[in-house]
Parts: sequence; C-alpha cells; structure tokens
Amino acid sequence: MADSASSSSPAPTRVAFITGASRGIGKAIALRLARDGRHVVLAARSEGPLKDLAAQIIASGGKASIAVVDIADSKSLTDGITKAVAECGRLDILVNNAGITKDNLMLRMTDEDFDSVITTNLKSAFVACRVASREMMRGKFGRIVNIASTSGIIGNAGQANYAAAKAGLLGLTKTVAREFGSKGITANVVAPGYIETDMTAGLPAEIKDGILKMCAVRRLGVADDIAAAVAYVTSDEAGFLTGQTLIVDGGMTMA
Repeated sequence: MADSASSSSPAPTRVAFITGASRGIGKAIALRLARDGRHVVLAARSEGPLKDLAAQIIASGGKASIAVVDIADSKSLTDGITKAVAECGRLDILVNNAGITKDNLMLRMTDEDFDSVITTNLKSAFVACRVASREMMRGKFGRIVNIASTSGIIGNAGQANYAAAKAGLLGLTKTVAREFGSKGITANVVAPGYIETDMTAGLPAEIKDGILKMCAVRRLGVADDIAAAVAYVTSDEAGFLTGQTLIVDGGMTMA
C-alpha cells in the first residue's frame, strides 16, 4: 500500500491571465509569476512582443502562452480569456494591468479622451472579471488583481479620466470580493505610485525630483516592486485577503 505522500496528487499549476503583459509592469508581473511556477497567459494587442516574452519564459523553464486581444473591445477580451481557458483547461489568476493615459486639464479634455480611458482602464476590468469569475467558480479558487494607481486614491491634476477610471477599480474590486468571496475567489487592488516604466519615462526631471522627495524610502519605484506585491496577493497563502487596496508607492501618499 502506497504511503500518503506518494499517493497524493501534485498541486495543480495555476494559470494566470495577465493583460498588458508585453512591457512595463505587466511584463514584470508575468516574469515573476512564471518564476513562481505559474502558467502565464500573456495578453496584449501586439503579437511580436508577446511571442518574444513567451519564448524568454519558456527558455528559462517556465510555462507561457499568448493571447492577442484588444482589451477595449469586449468581444476580443472575452474571446481571448475563453480561448485561454480552453487551451489551458483552467483559470486561477486574473491580473487586469493594461491601461492607457490621455492626460489633459479638465477644461481641455474631450469627451472622446475621457471615454476611451474609462473604457480601456475600467470597463475592460469589469468584462475580464465577469468572464474569469465564471471559470474560477468551477475550480473553487480564484485570485483577481486590479492594478490601479495612487492617482485613483488622491487624484492628480490633468488626469480626470485616468484618476476616475482607477478610482472606479477600487469600487469594482470590493464588489467582486463581496460577490465571490464564498466561492473561494478573492479580489484585491494593487495601487502603484510612481514607477519607472516606458509610460512615465517622458516626465520632466523636475517632476521626478519632486516625487522622489515625497517618497519616504527616497527612491523611485521599479516594476519588480509591483510584481512582488502581485505575487503575494495571487498566492495560495493570500486566501484571507480580499477587497483590499495595497498601495505600493514608497510612502509617497501615506496619511
């Protein structure tokens, strides 16, 4: 008779669907989760960078596949998640990371620029949560993480659209947490402060210096700082953490 250790089934490989995975924070999250043993489904609009990242992960011994989707198109996003589930056989982790900025002062901001940021940064997360939660309920396990921003917590001049979308993610996440907590699904927000990425590279030096002075740790953030936070809130050990906002900003916005 086999002993209990040898007869027990191995733990399943968790499957993580990550939007905006081709660069910046999304790429760092994908690399971290893959290193932690997840099968990462890399989602973005451009196929080339996704293929390159998937090849890098696989060459390092990880598991990865790609999903070419336009997150601003509900059907494209829904189809991408559904196809990933069909190919991988499960879905355990959803990271809504993709987003855009179209900054301008409110008096100059057009309806189109406001609507496009809300659609891309907020509605896409709702659509992805709706699709993913159905799949997660089948496995009685789920980790949903919405990447917000300190702009959605304290506001930011010139970002009425972006701040509104990111603030909306906080309310969406709490609702998801309440609706699906009894199903083994958690939902949390990770809210980065200033993180050095392609999106922030164009900021003037004086603005960067001002941000640095506000950071208690006296350094600017890097994408790996956010990836580390996501790694924890998506882990099996984080089952009692839900409906929360984890602010990762070096102490910039602490009360």
